[in-house]
Amino acid sequence: MTALVLAHFVVALCAAPLIRRVGPRGFVALALPPAAALGWALSRWGEVSDGGASEESWWWIKDYDVEIAFRLDALSLVMVLLAAGIGALVLLYCVRYFDGGARQLGSFGGNLLAFAGAMLGLVLADDLMTLYLFWELTTVLSFLLIGYDSEKRASRRCALQALTVTSVGGLAMFVGFLMLGHLAGTYRISRILESPPAASGTLSAAIVLILCGALAKSAIWPLSMWLPNAMAAPTPVSAYLHAAAMVKAGVYLVARFAPAFAHVTPWRPMLLTLGAVTMLLGGWRALRLNDLKLVLAYGTVSQLGFLVVLAGAGSYNAALAAIAMLLGHALFKAPLFLVTGIVDHASGTRDLRSLSGVGRRLPCVCTVAVLAGASMAAIPPLLGFAAKEAAFEALLHGTAGERWVLACVVVGSALTTAYTLRFLWGAFARKPGVADTPVHRVGAAFLAPPALLALAGLLLGPGIDWTAHLFEQYAKQYPTPAHPYHLALWHGFGPALGLSVLAWAGGAALFLAREPVVRLGRRFAWPKADEVFGRTVLGLERSSLQITGTVQKGSLPSYVATVLGVMFLGLLAVLATDRPWGATPAPRLWDHPMQAGVGALTCACALMCLVVQRRMKAAVLAGLTGYGTALLYVVQGAPDLALTQFGVETVSTVVLVLVLRRLPVFFGDTQRTWRWGVSMLLALGSSVAVACAVWLAAGARTAEPAGAAQIEETAHHGLKDVVATILVDFRAWDTMGESAVLAVAVLGVTSLLYVHRRQGRATAPAPRLPGGVTAWSLANSRLKVPAKYQQGAPERSWLVAGDTLAPEHRSVVFEVVARLVFHPILMLSVYLLLCAENLPGGGFVGGLVAGVALTIRYLAGGRHELAVAAPVHPGFFTGLGLTLSTSVALVGLADGTVLHGWTWHGHLPLIGDWHASTAVIFDLGVYLLVLGVVLDVVRALGSKIDQQTEYRASLALAGEAQNP
Repeated sequence: MTALVLAHFVVALCAAPLIRRVGPRGFVALALPPAAALGWALSRWGEVSDGGASEESWWWIKDYDVEIAFRLDALSLVMVLLAAGIGALVLLYCVRYFDGGARQLGSFGGNLLAFAGAMLGLVLADDLMTLYLFWELTTVLSFLLIGYDSEKRASRRCALQALTVTSVGGLAMFVGFLMLGHLAGTYRISRILESPPAASGTLSAAIVLILCGALAKSAIWPLSMWLPNAMAAPTPVSAYLHAAAMVKAGVYLVARFAPAFAHVTPWRPMLLTLGAVTMLLGGWRALRLNDLKLVLAYGTVSQLGFLVVLAGAGSYNAALAAIAMLLGHALFKAPLFLVTGIVDHASGTRDLRSLSGVGRRLPCVCTVAVLAGASMAAIPPLLGFAAKEAAFEALLHGTAGERWVLACVVVGSALTTAYTLRFLWGAFARKPGVADTPVHRVGAAFLAPPALLALAGLLLGPGIDWTAHLFEQYAKQYPTPAHPYHLALWHGFGPALGLSVLAWAGGAALFLAREPVVRLGRRFAWPKADEVFGRTVLGLERSSLQITGTVQKGSLPSYVATVLGVMFLGLLAVLATDRPWGATPAPRLWDHPMQAGVGALTCACALMCLVVQRRMKAAVLAGLTGYGTALLYVVQGAPDLALTQFGVETVSTVVLVLVLRRLPVFFGDTQRTWRWGVSMLLALGSSVAVACAVWLAAGARTAEPAGAAQIEETAHHGLKDVVATILVDFRAWDTMGESAVLAVAVLGVTSLLYVHRRQGRATAPAPRLPGGVTAWSLANSRLKVPAKYQQGAPERSWLVAGDTLAPEHRSVVFEVVARLVFHPILMLSVYLLLCAENLPGGGFVGGLVAGVALTIRYLAGGRHELAVAAPVHPGFFTGLGLTLSTSVALVGLADGTVLHGWTWHGHLPLIGDWHASTAVIFDLGVYLLVLGVVLDVVRALGSKIDQQTEYRASLALAGEAQNP
């Protein structure tokens, strides 16, 4: 089973080059995987008919009991026959339907084959999460197939509509799956059906959510708006997705869970009511449309409502009728869609008012359509008649309170007969006053797929006994009645046959009175699906704009106050309801008196931030609180955390200062006193609440800490630095993910500061030296000043680009210090990187320290100095770091770890004994990534702003020169 599903996706990847090379004939090769699945299913017919089942599974997320599991039983076998058999024929149909000049035909073929694979996986899935995975794959692929002609606005709109409705239903179904799996204690569908959880309010809620997904997928009212509009897709898509496969997924889900949950409220009332309403509304709408595909589309909606009624009824006889009708519907609706495509292809129109005399010009096509239409109208001896008789018989023996469902089904069957006659008359009959429609010849290969399907419907009517044993295996999941119904073509004269005759007569009468019926239908028509969807989307857009305009005011203090307020009130609510302080031991104020002193100074710096008036003072005080936290780590004996905190706080303070230099020196005094007081109370209350929550959480620990086991495991491998080992080995995948998030966040934020494309070097006019030589050009040539510019005894330059700064912005002391400490700091960063296995350090803190060194060069020499110190684009460091970390993490999958993926021991000159492992390479990736992030931030908030300032100054000088 797994190989068959994967084969569809593998061949789908080859579809584009194959069809590009051989044209539409490539669809023959694409039909091979579904044909293989069909042959495999037929080979299992005998085993499954005898009550057997085939299973395959392996663990996906073992800790959550989630498996990739497949299971073939009677119901899934029928669905495999439909998905694979009709899928193969539709792909063969595409050979003649498309011409060689069709655009994007390769991607269309790949998507269609991938959909067949996703549908195969869906009906074979025996795990809720596996089923949901393939369920959403069918949603996405159907979106791509419906929007095949993406240049047309109607196609894009219809595809988006289908995606919106089915994906929203799928999300609701996903929540229901989680609830159901939690209640049952397993996500395996077969186990849930064997021992379903007891009825409860939670189970009812889960069932409703699951049914929302099923009803949306099968276009049940009021979620049926998307299916008729999906007819914008090419005819092969309509025949496969919207008649035989995708829309059957919801019916399949109902049939799958009905044996276990049909008795759970509100299963039966919900499905019977919505199914009956859908059958009536869809059939009534089909009577007044003129597009052949739309007539079939609304007929499909009507038939899906009928199938939901049968599948959701929850009885042996209804289940037997449901699975027979499931097969019958696919065998008559798919060929009708394919015939519609042939008529459209041959005549150039699908408007039944313009078609006339097509039946005489295309007698074989007309014969196939009549066979399929007769099965849809339940005319003997076709399969549709046998299935409809079984449905009437099952509903006749239902409860007295549900006889109204039988009445709705009879009326719906009459509507089915009426729109079937309307379709056949409109497509093939000669109409008075309308000239015969010119058509071209249809080849046998083009007609063969619908002919085979219609012939199967004809043969399986008298041969319904061949399938009865298989269908009964599914029905046996329900309690077997004393006199179970047996599928057969003829059961003699009885109430069921009488109801069929009544439906035929009513349908014929409606067809004969088609003109008054059309006028009546248009007078009492409900809003069109497009109008409903458009108004809904427009209302959502307007509501979102109003809400966004109210909430998003562009005030950062308001956003911060909202976040803090919600957090504060949430913590108060938890503390007030749970009252956790009773079980928490008395707090220990400190482990060492020095902690109290450091803590008091840190709190004092934080409180002083509330009263200072200068922004820079506030930034420095905020930085001191971070350094105070680092000192607490030092006192507590956590040097790794202290180093990291020192590095982060240093870079953060520099970044904050770079931002604040563009803001006024003093805080604004426009804030009212009461607002200032509220802000202060909110800040203090939030901090106290968080502190209490952290203390209570730490004191309420009940489980054993994981640190002891990690220390033991680290020592077992001969290492000493537990923190670094956790980051690069035990949690390497987490570290890699966090590194990627950090890179994406910083790159995204800094990119907003660039007006044009991201650039590694500044492009604003640079100061010019004598002779027109710019400082930039000198920096590019390593600032080797030509001899003609070296006049006299120039003053010594401590930094390469120091001369590019204005004299009032230079500090000789700072330049000397920067020159002296730059290289030692870089060496320190490398030391911290390489000693991380046994001493405090690591790639993260090493990258921060290297970033601090480059930041010092920038602060001392300006943006040109930074360009000389780091001539490589920051993105290079970031990309190289991510590549190294990701590569090492993938290599480590070989044995489940990153640390022991590879280790080298040897002797190096001047260094001595040396060993290296993939952990060091992983840490090197983190080092480069952090260095690239810091460099990008400094260039964005420093060099870029400097460039903009210089450019504005040059504009001001130019303006003064022009207007002295």
